[in-house]
Amino acid sequence: MRLTILGSGDAFSSGGRLSSCYLVENSQTCFLLDCGPSVLPAFKKAGLSTNCISEIFISHLHGDHIGGLPFLLLDAIFPAKRRQPLTLIGPPGLEARFRIACEVFYPRCLDMDRAFELNFIELDKDARRQFGDLAVTPFEVEHFSGSPSYAYRFELGGKIFAYSGDTGWTENVVEAGRDADLYLIECYQYELKLPMHLTYLEIEANFNRIGAKALLLTHMSEAMLGRQGDVDQARYMLADDGMVIDI
Repeated sequence: MRLTILGSGDAFSSGGRLSSCYLVENSQTCFLLDCGPSVLPAFKKAGLSTNCISEIFISHLHGDHIGGLPFLLLDAIFPAKRRQPLTLIGPPGLEARFRIACEVFYPRCLDMDRAFELNFIELDKDARRQFGDLAVTPFEVEHFSGSPSYAYRFELGGKIFAYSGDTGWTENVVEAGRDADLYLIECYQYELKLPMHLTYLEIEANFNRIGAKALLLTHMSEAMLGRQGDVDQARYMLADDGMVIDI
């Protein structure tokens, strides 16, 4: 399994980073994890076509994680000339929020002729689902977005890849990432506790409980980026746009 970090930034593009967008692939599948508003520049910078993905998993319904969906839809219809089905997968309310966003940004764009099926699957928390060779389990976390917010645990090709999404501290941060081969975990602050985000010190305090083989910190604020030198880089990797990691 390979992870390509198309965008590792927060809602404010701290450090000049693109918004949340991660590509996961192996020989059987290729999917996108979150779809921030800079998704098209991210794909073009990486030299990729959006046609390479078959599913988009959304962790929660904030703009820096779903704001690229209307742009990706238009790209699929026009320059990419997509033919294969595209499935959007995420928490309850995803389809309704997507339709609202499309109508706000590009009225009637959902009525345009397109040569591909657009499907929606809304996941129940804690319910493991199978999508071909890919299995996914969503865990509800602490991050208000008008709908449940999820961390994800993916199983593919004998490997486990976990993603925290955005969240304040909850035991599901441990459950989602327990013993994963790679855990992509948001680390918004170094020590300043916020109800909707994680700190480095909270993650460090639970490092052994999580037990992941590798932890990759992402979605860092300007304050956290300024404390990178205080991170134990024997324990953690620090995400950056363009990074590619084989799991």
